[in-house]
Amino acid sequence: MRHSQLMTVFAFVFICLADESKLKVKPASKPVRLFTDEELRRYDGSEDGQPIYMAVKGVVFDVTSGKHFYGKGAPYNALVGKDSTRAVAKMSLNPEDLTHDTMGLTTEELDSLESVFTGTYKSKYPIVGYTHRRLLNEDGSPNEDFKPEDQPHFNIRNEL
Repeated sequence: MRHSQLMTVFAFVFICLADESKLKVKPASKPVRLFTDEELRRYDGSEDGQPIYMAVKGVVFDVTSGKHFYGKGAPYNALVGKDSTRAVAKMSLNPEDLTHDTMGLTTEELDSLESVFTGTYKSKYPIVGYTHRRLLNEDGSPNEDFKPEDQPHFNIRNEL
């Protein structure tokens, strides 16, 4: 094989390899985890070794690092395993407040909710998913305003 033919073959192989690297497909990212009420209840701190999850405003946080606050028998255990938005807004542990429902909250309670949501939960605990209410409208249609990429500290964990 002559030198020019060898160079042509080498150039051809080099070009093919270069093009192949451009064609590599990025691995698919895992979807955002969507929790039903039943699924969220599994993470209520009652089982040792299981993560502890709590939802506020439809965002599910892993509060396991705060086990001394949220674990079994801890002072705020009533808040975990569910969306406790109303209870956080009212600073309440009353059973009737342990819900996602914010109807009838005062301006002060809504301001408090936003402050605790941003200053405590979003700044301190990783987001592991969202409740179905956050992603879906009441009629079951997708919530067009939801953008997971806009949620700070979103972290897809291995168990998803």
